Amino acid sequence: MKYVVVGGAGFIGSNIVDKLVEQNHEVVVIDNLSTGKRENINPKVKLEYIDISDPKQDKNMTEVMKGADSVFLLAAKARVQPSIEEPVEYEVNNTIGTLNVLKCASDAGVRRVIYSASSSAYGNTEKLPSKETDPINPLSPYGAQKYYGEVMCKMFSEVYGLETVSLRYFNIYGPRQDNRMVIPRFFEQAMKNENIIGWDL
Repeated sequence: MKYVVVGGAGFIGSNIVDKLVEQNHEVVVIDNLSTGKRENINPKVKLEYIDISDPKQDKNMTEVMKGADSVFLLAAKARVQPSIEEPVEYEVNNTIGTLNVLKCASDAGVRRVIYSASSSAYGNTEKLPSKETDPINPLSPYGAQKYYGEVMCKMFSEVYGLETVSLRYFNIYGPRQDNRMVIPRFFEQAMKNENIIGWDL
C-alpha cells in the first residue's frame, strides 16, 4: 500500500516512515528540509522536495499523492515562543500549508489524512491529564494554528468526504528529537545534576 508522509524528514515523520517501510509499504516523503534533515530520511523511500505553503506546487503535490491510501501530515513550524515572535511566518506555513495538503489529498483521491495536532490548543491548563472534551484556549499563534488545522480537517471530512484523523500530541520523545524540546532538556538537566525545571518553549 502507498503512503505519503508530509514532513517525513522530521523527528516524528521519519520514525513513521521507518515503521511503514518495515511493514513493506511504498512510502513517499514530502519535505522542503527547512527543519527536517536529509539524513533522517530512510534510504528506501523517495523524497519529493515540495514547500507545502507554496500554492504553485499544488499540482506537483497532488501528483505525488495519487494512488496513496493515506497521507500523514506532520509538516509544521513548531514551538510556541518562536510563533509569538514570527506569527505571520508561522501562519503561512502552518495554516496555508495544512489547507494545501488537505486540498491536494482530496484532489488526488486519498482516502484518509492523519493530521498532527497539538496539546497547545488547550493553552495553559492546570487540569491534568487533559481530555479531548476539555475547553480549547490557545495562547499562542502556534496553538491557534494547530487547532485551526483540526477545524479544517473536520470541514474537509464533512464537505469533501475526505476521511481525517487529528492526533493532539503532548510531550513526545524518541530518536532524532530536537534537543531543545522538553524531555531531552529534562534528561540533560538530570545528567548534570541540575534542578529539573521547565523553560519558555
